[in-house]
Amino acid sequence: MERFLQAKHIIQIDDLSRNDIEEIFSLAEYYLQKNKNEVEQKHHLRSFTQINVFFENSTRTLASFELAGKKLGGIVQDIRIANSSIQKGETLIDTALTLNAMKPNLLVVRHASSGAVNLLSEKVNCSVLNAGDGSHEHPTQALLDFLTIKHRKKKKEGLIIAICGDISHSRVARSNIALLCKFNNQVRLIGPSNLLPNSFKDMGLEIYNRMEDGVRNADVIMMLRLQKERMNGGFIPSRREYFNRFGLDNQKLLLAKSDAIVMHPGPMNRGIEIDGIIADDLNRSVIQEQVEIGVAVRMAVLHLLVDRRN
Repeated sequence: MERFLQAKHIIQIDDLSRNDIEEIFSLAEYYLQKNKNEVEQKHHLRSFTQINVFFENSTRTLASFELAGKKLGGIVQDIRIANSSIQKGETLIDTALTLNAMKPNLLVVRHASSGAVNLLSEKVNCSVLNAGDGSHEHPTQALLDFLTIKHRKKKKEGLIIAICGDISHSRVARSNIALLCKFNNQVRLIGPSNLLPNSFKDMGLEIYNRMEDGVRNADVIMMLRLQKERMNGGFIPSRREYFNRFGLDNQKLLLAKSDAIVMHPGPMNRGIEIDGIIADDLNRSVIQEQVEIGVAVRMAVLHLLVDRRN
């Protein structure tokens, strides 16, 4: 059966219909099984060029996209900010035009500024995949998070999902909120008031400034990293106080459902957002599963974007 996406680019979750998301999940399940069985899939991106353009540092996301492209047989080139002409004063538009002249089939882009990936997508002919832009969105992270939830909870609707931490600066939170609400889940946002934008209250989401209330009876607890690199000024009194109020420890976890799962997009700050014992508890923590499923999800997205162009 022919698979395809309606969207040319994936900049944000709203670029994807429910049917698109189901197609991604179906193909990701296929690749996940193939990866588990160590079956090589070197055909779908053969002769296609994928350029990963990262204007921000990354370990997990860059490695995941690189591995996904190579598993599909693609020609994968990484361009990092430290080695790019941006450091020499080149504008984003000039960079986009230069990349476009190289005739890639796919661009995977991460940038520190919200909206930069969308701007770049308007200047190139190929499909562009947002690997995270500022505090805006990180769509493939949300897709892999949601598929991980589906694997563990055996359903994708009607769940209580608590997202806790630095909501204000989190592109992961914004993409997850959009995706989880698209499938009729109850989303709770937990954090100090200065890290919870008022705009989320207008969306009808449940807002909690006390973690014990927010995680009560939750099916899923998604912890977020404190993004100090995006903070100007002191947003928290101290790391110890933040952990006491908003860090996930066993006492707070006991308030969630007995089979609740714990997630984190990484990198983790152990002892600040999450107790290391909980992070390593394979009965509750699905953090390593998120990484494994992430490769399969990105393989599926790359596959479907290439199919759309054929």
